Parts: sequence; C-alpha cells; structure tokens
Amino acid sequence: MADNEHNPLHAHDDHGHGVGHIVPIKLLVVVGVVLLILTWITVAATYFDLGDGNIYIALAIAVIKASLVALFFMHLRWDRPFNGFIFVGSIAFVALFIAFALTDSSQYQPDIKEYRITSDLKGGDSVDAQKKLEETAAQLQTDAPSAE
Repeated sequence: MADNEHNPLHAHDDHGHGVGHIVPIKLLVVVGVVLLILTWITVAATYFDLGDGNIYIALAIAVIKASLVALFFMHLRWDRPFNGFIFVGSIAFVALFIAFALTDSSQYQPDIKEYRITSDLKGGDSVDAQKKLEETAAQLQTDAPSAE
C-alpha cells in the first residue's frame, strides 16, 4: 500500500485515542455483587425503625452505590483527576442541598401534625374530637421550641 493511499485503520483524526481502559470481568462481577449486597442492606434497613437515622443510612448507601458505579462502570477510576474532582464536587453540592432541605423540614413539622389531626377529626364524635384536639394542643406545646 502506498503512503498516499487512505487506510481506514489509520485515520488522520485519530490522535492516539484507543479503546480506553479495559476492566477485567472479575472486577466488574465483584462490584456488581457489592451493589446487590448494598441494595439488600438498603431494603433490610427499612424494616428497622431508627427514627431520623433511616434517611441518613439510605442516603449514605446511595452515595456509596453511586460512587461504585461512577468509579468502575463509568471508568472514572482510570480517567483524568479533574473528572474525579468534578464528581466529588457534585456529590458535595448534592449533600449540601439535602442538608438544607432536611434542616428546613423541622420548621413545618408542627403544622403537618396539626393538619393530620384536624383532618382525622372531621366526621367523628364531637366529644372524642374535642378530647383529641386538647391532647394534640398539649403535645404541640411540648414539641414547640421555647421562645427565650
């Protein structure tokens, strides 16, 4: 083949971009099994009442699973460090936004409790309704932060 003929295997716009990093199938299977185990742990955690801890456990497991997918299945582990920096920055900003949302949710919980109780009282016995309303008012006063 002459030097001036076009060879499709050696295109001029190929600047050394090869296949990329080839991950061994054994590593992918191990990561897949770990993801399945973490999914099982997430489901199992829903059967335990840990109060506010359930959401933190679920979010922590979700971050670990997303990191494993990004690192191994999306080849971020073998990519440029800048891309890893962008990934970590994205996780940090998502964590910040979730933290703000969780902080804000404690502000309107008394309103939600009051709404649920008043909607449950509709159509019930007036004596029972008055008793429940008084108990709820007392509970809301003890739950409310004191203004000092």
